[in-house]
Amino acid sequence: MRIRGSVAIDLGTVNTLIWVAGRGIVLEEPSAIAVDTATGSVLAVGDAADVLADKEPKDIRVIYPLRDGVIADMDATAAMLQAFLRKARSRSGPLRPRALVCVPAGSTWVERRSIMAVLGTRRPRYAVQLVDEPVAAAAGAGLDLSKGQGGFIVDVGGGTTEVAAVAGWRVVRAQSLRMAGVAMDEAIMSAVRSNLNLILSRRAARQLKMTLGLTGGEAGWAEAVGIDSARRTPRVEKIPGDLVAGAVDPIVSAIGSAVHEILSDIPAGLAEDVVRGKIRLCGGGALLPGLAGRLETATEMGVMVVDDPLRCVVRGAAALLEKDEDDGVPGPGPA
Repeated sequence: MRIRGSVAIDLGTVNTLIWVAGRGIVLEEPSAIAVDTATGSVLAVGDAADVLADKEPKDIRVIYPLRDGVIADMDATAAMLQAFLRKARSRSGPLRPRALVCVPAGSTWVERRSIMAVLGTRRPRYAVQLVDEPVAAAAGAGLDLSKGQGGFIVDVGGGTTEVAAVAGWRVVRAQSLRMAGVAMDEAIMSAVRSNLNLILSRRAARQLKMTLGLTGGEAGWAEAVGIDSARRTPRVEKIPGDLVAGAVDPIVSAIGSAVHEILSDIPAGLAEDVVRGKIRLCGGGALLPGLAGRLETATEMGVMVVDDPLRCVVRGAAALLEKDEDDGVPGPGPA
C-alpha cells in the first residue's frame, strides 16, 4: 500500500534532492542555510542561502551543515530539512509517512543515528529508513537488483566518493572516500592562489572544475574573476587548463586506486555482471571532463556515465520506496 507523503531524500554535502510519492522529484537545492547571527533565526535555505555564500553580508552566516556526506551541524540540518520539506509540500495522510534517506556506505552508526533523529523526532515525523548510497545509485542506474543482478558503481558526490560492488539490494564490497567534488574545488582554489595570486570563490572554482576538468577544455583555459591577493582588488584572469587538471589529479588518482582495489576483491560470481554491465559512473562528479576516460584507462574496463547522473541516487531511492510499498514489505532496512 502506497503511503501518502512518503519521501526519498538524497541528503548531500552540496545538494539535497527530495522525491515525493505520486509527484516525483520536487526539490533540488544546495544544502545551505542562512542564519541571522544576532537572533539565530533562519533567513533562507537552499538556493537563496547559497547565493549569499562568500559574499559575507553583515549579520548573516551561511552554513553548509553536512561534511563528507554526513551531518556536521545537527540543528542546522534539522532546520534546513524542515524548510525543504515544507517547500516540497509533503503532505501526510492518516498513516505515518516513510522517509527513505541515502547515506554513504562508510558512515558510522553514530552518523546514521543522527540522520534518523533529524527526521524521526521533528514534525512532521517520519518512519525513517536508511539505504546505502551505492545501492540506491545502482537502482537509479538501471540495474535490476530484485533479480540478484550485480554491478559496479562509482558515485562521485560533493563530500564523498562511493566505490562499490552491489548485488541483490546489498553492498558486496565498498569503499567510501571522503574526498570528492568539494575537495576538488578546494584544490583548485589553492592552486590558483599559489600560482596566480588570485583568490577564488568556491563557486568560481566549481565552474572551472566543470569547464576544464582533466582535459583542459576546448580552449585550454577559462576565464575567472577573483581577488588579487596582493592588491586586494577584483581581477579577471585566464586560468590554464593544465593548472586545474593538476590540482584535481591527486583526488582522481585516489578514486582510481579505490576502484582498482574493490575490483581486485570482488567474488568470481560477480565478475561477469560487472564486466558486462560496465562500471557505472554517477553523481555530480561524473560530469567532470575526462574522468570516465581516466577510469577506463586505469581499469581496462568499460565505463559509462549513467543517464541524469545528478539525480541517479534519489531516483534509485524512489524506486526502492515504491517497490517496497507496492509489495507491502519493509524497505532496505536501517542500513
